[in-house]
Amino acid sequence: MNIDLNCDMGESFGAYAMGYDEAIMPHVTSANIACGFHAGDPQVMGKTVHLALTHGVALGAHPGLPDLMGFGRRKMDVTPSEMRDYVRYQIGALREYARAAGKTLQHLKPHGVLYHMMNMEDELAKAMAEMAIESDLILIAHSSSRYEQIAKSQGVRVATEACADRGYNPDGTLVSRKAKGALITDPATAAKQAVRMVLEGKVRAIDGSDFSVSVQSVACHADTEGADKIAAAVRSALEQAGCVVKPLGEWFR
Repeated sequence: MNIDLNCDMGESFGAYAMGYDEAIMPHVTSANIACGFHAGDPQVMGKTVHLALTHGVALGAHPGLPDLMGFGRRKMDVTPSEMRDYVRYQIGALREYARAAGKTLQHLKPHGVLYHMMNMEDELAKAMAEMAIESDLILIAHSSSRYEQIAKSQGVRVATEACADRGYNPDGTLVSRKAKGALITDPATAAKQAVRMVLEGKVRAIDGSDFSVSVQSVACHADTEGADKIAAAVRSALEQAGCVVKPLGEWFR
């Protein structure tokens, strides 16, 4: 079984360092790179692209809302037209770094609350799907979500994901970062969750119940405590379970 391992990267800004990018990059296959709105400045973007290409990691745009202070995690009232412009602008910035390095972008994955807004507002989900088609990018979406269904109905190549290092509610949504159980910081626990979601198509919610998922990409977060150890453990466990861990662009159609 082929599987991708993606991680949010390049989320430092100026003098503020975020995440364990250098330690994580050797273990992942796709990098979701911040494009300047919620995090990431020109120097950080360039450094992250170079780091990804050094390790053979595919490049993806990780656009967020224009919310540096809130790290893109605060909901904003935006129209589909505004969101298209925000996303197009950010993809364009990262695409130029890729072009300068002789590479292309592989995928698009919205950041933070923007990712979750796709499940709450159908018109925003359609607009994001349009951006994926316009940019000829694979769209990474939450497994079994309304967002996934809408994007697929628009003819988008949608790769579904689930998170190895996050806790889940019984309805399949992520536990709020403000609540207990939101983060999985034990590498062995994250690895076990990753293997089960890929091979069995099941995830254990915080109440002990199971729900079904279909996963082409496993997600980790660079700002989780011990993220480098988590990413290493997840990849090792997937490979030991017989999975071939490689970028979406090499196998997903």
